[in-house]
Amino acid sequence: MTGEPVLDNTVEDPPEVRGALAEAGAATSALLVSIAGLGDGDVAGMTALPGWTVGHVLTHLARNADGNRNMAEGARRGEEREQYPHGRAGRDADIQAGAGRSAAELIDDVRTSAAALAAAWAAVPAPAWSQQVRPLSGPQPLARTVRSRIREVEIHRVDLGLGYSPAAWPAPFVRRELGVVARSLTDRLPRGTALRLHATDTGWTMELGQGPASVGVSGPAAWLLAWVTGRPVDDGALHAPAGLPPLAPW
Repeated sequence: MTGEPVLDNTVEDPPEVRGALAEAGAATSALLVSIAGLGDGDVAGMTALPGWTVGHVLTHLARNADGNRNMAEGARRGEEREQYPHGRAGRDADIQAGAGRSAAELIDDVRTSAAALAAAWAAVPAPAWSQQVRPLSGPQPLARTVRSRIREVEIHRVDLGLGYSPAAWPAPFVRRELGVVARSLTDRLPRGTALRLHATDTGWTMELGQGPASVGVSGPAAWLLAWVTGRPVDDGALHAPAGLPPLAPW
């Protein structure tokens, strides 16, 4: 006997978890295809993220996979584990330490860490998906962290600058994330600004903030999501008669 709690692994995962795992697998597979041909010069190139090269983004994706794996392995044992045992500072230090590696090392790191995460998720018994864990965003059930991983993969794949545009984001991902991320705008808008967002392709609308300055921003949902996550937006993709208000970092 090891003393490790024994959980019933014969019960099927909740349907929402199965769907999220399938979505995460598809997003990861597409990411790996897109980075497979990168060379040393490519990974040294700068991205749109201030101070981050492609190597920084790839290292972040790999360490994010490690952190998610750590939480999944802990949940199997009934443990409320931190995503990053040394906190945000430790995460940032790991990214800096790994960013300058060769393309081959970086690609292998992303691939092997993603495979280890997938294996850890596959080993999680259904009851353990409700186990509380501690990502940087705060305590939540393990099941919710799968969606967070999808967000990391999809958004940072755009950041890599390899031809993957917000317009190519899967519609279910955009539909789910836009409402979630847009709510963060309440604290990111300039003081006294009321904002109305409208997705011209789906009809989705959200109003946030309050004050004398009223701003409307409309356009396809994917480009609204790109803007609210602080990503560059193609010219003409969004319509904002009063101009796009500056946003605090996401």
